[in-house]
Amino acid sequence: MWIGLSAQELRCSVTINSDKIEGTNKQVYETLKTSIEEYINSNRWTNMTYAEHEKIECSMLIVVNGVADDMYTCQMTLQSRRPVYGTTYTTPLLNLQDGAFNFTYAEFDRIEWQQNQFTTNLTAMLAFYCYLIIGHDQDSYQRLGGNPFFEQCEQIVNACQSTPMSDLEQRGWRAFESNRNRYALANNLQDEAFRKYREFYYVYHRLGLDEMAANVGNARARIAEGIPVLKETYRARPATFLVNTFLDAKNEEIVDIFKKGTSEEKKTVYDILMDIDPTRQETYDKIK
Repeated sequence: MWIGLSAQELRCSVTINSDKIEGTNKQVYETLKTSIEEYINSNRWTNMTYAEHEKIECSMLIVVNGVADDMYTCQMTLQSRRPVYGTTYTTPLLNLQDGAFNFTYAEFDRIEWQQNQFTTNLTAMLAFYCYLIIGHDQDSYQRLGGNPFFEQCEQIVNACQSTPMSDLEQRGWRAFESNRNRYALANNLQDEAFRKYREFYYVYHRLGLDEMAANVGNARARIAEGIPVLKETYRARPATFLVNTFLDAKNEEIVDIFKKGTSEEKKTVYDILMDIDPTRQETYDKIK
């Protein structure tokens, strides 16, 4: 069952970049932006109660690469974040790209939730990412707290795989099409092989970042103690999407944490990061 009740956990700002599209009605993009924001922000995606200040801050940038017969081929960048206890700092939870964010849309089409029903590829993709955001937020506060929301992601993937769609719209849902698509992400999050990674995700945020204001040394030590899990996960599944998404969001934050660490912490963390993510050497060199 897809959970979809009514009210709000998310505060999402949407930007649509149509600079690549010439000679079209630009108003359609404003209408689409408004409709997506209303869909994300006015639905209630869980049965939990969120106060106004507890809403999850997130943003979505949709770059339109082409439009033909109401078929939009786009790339989408999603970011989400949460506050760190006792500080004014917000930590990034997600920073990922979907290069196959393709959907059919005509201006003034209603974008609305239909519980337990597939309506359009756009509504399915948006619902998938709403649950993904909430799941990561919950994982950061409670050990494996995101489980029910990642289950929703998996169910949406299964529903989309069994629903007739155009080839463009099927992209991103298909198994083994890519190790960085929606199928792969949902599969990783439900795979028992990634349990230790998800437990580290909780330690990093709740026992690490949230404790920084009280004792930065102890908090940093907890993160350093857990960070080898990234290497273990990467070695077990070199093509995993999860480790990549974590470092896409966290690479600069990790540098900021450990450039003030002990020499042992710096060496341990630097060596692990260079082993699993060598393309960001320039960033990680700042730890030293």
